[in-house]
Amino acid sequence: MQKIAVLIPCYNESLTIAKVIADFKRSLPSAEIYVFDNNSTDGSAEIAMEAGAVVRYVYQQGKGNVIRKMFREVDADCYLMIDGDDTYPAEEAEKVIRPVLEGRADMVTGDRLSSTYFQENKRAFHNSGNILVRRLINIIWRKDLRDIMSGYRAFSKSFVKLFPVMSSGFEIETEMTIHALDKRFQIVEVSIQYKDRPEGSFSKLNTFSDGFKVIKTIITLFKEYRPLLFFGWLSLLLLVLAVAFFIPVFIEYLKIGLVPRFPTFILSGFLALTGIISLFTGLILDVIVGKDRKNFELKRTELYENHHV
Repeated sequence: MQKIAVLIPCYNESLTIAKVIADFKRSLPSAEIYVFDNNSTDGSAEIAMEAGAVVRYVYQQGKGNVIRKMFREVDADCYLMIDGDDTYPAEEAEKVIRPVLEGRADMVTGDRLSSTYFQENKRAFHNSGNILVRRLINIIWRKDLRDIMSGYRAFSKSFVKLFPVMSSGFEIETEMTIHALDKRFQIVEVSIQYKDRPEGSFSKLNTFSDGFKVIKTIITLFKEYRPLLFFGWLSLLLLVLAVAFFIPVFIEYLKIGLVPRFPTFILSGFLALTGIISLFTGLILDVIVGKDRKNFELKRTELYENHHV
């Protein structure tokens, strides 16, 4: 029988955590439910323990730090990650984990944006932020994913044990998605219902500061995972600027035989040189990234063989 672990990151969710645990116990009676408490001050950990969950503590603040500890300490065949705020329906858990249990997916994302998210979520900037992040990632990686930042996800063991968690905060979902795309993990999205937080429960996500962190994560991972494309576009931009500055100087030189705007001529040369350096930087890093992907595939094969011994 395949082992299922339900993972709940928790920070001050005393209003909802007991209900979430009870709902998922009912929907997945064979699963082990883990609550990883992240310095709650409202008694969430004690409530979770009374509700029958395995409670563990994470003292480094931030959702990314919680997930790092979750993935390191819990051993299972299928991992279901949910938030403790009672916004995700437990009755759809079976639908979310099924592709992983059947071997059809390494990561399943509960797609909120195709169902009730925009009607239920009362924070307008969260809605527009989700759309912006989705468009950026789909353009860069040429995919058509519908929900990038959902907290309702299922994972295979190979994804969990080979995912290097680098983020510390709410940008972790974006990092997961980009990692899965880059390493060619199988991604499946299933539409789920979404409901807003109950009265008295508040989101810990800061719309602007966490939003900027998510955008920064996308740019950083774009540079790290696809360096030739990143530095290639940068090189093209610099070379176009170099030509734009050089043409008027060159036309003047043809007319009068002198270079009166010498600083502009130097600037165009500097931009051209920087553009060439950027291109070769991308080429070198692309070779390194290619080798890293090969080593990653070998690790996946090794983990698969050990898991099926």
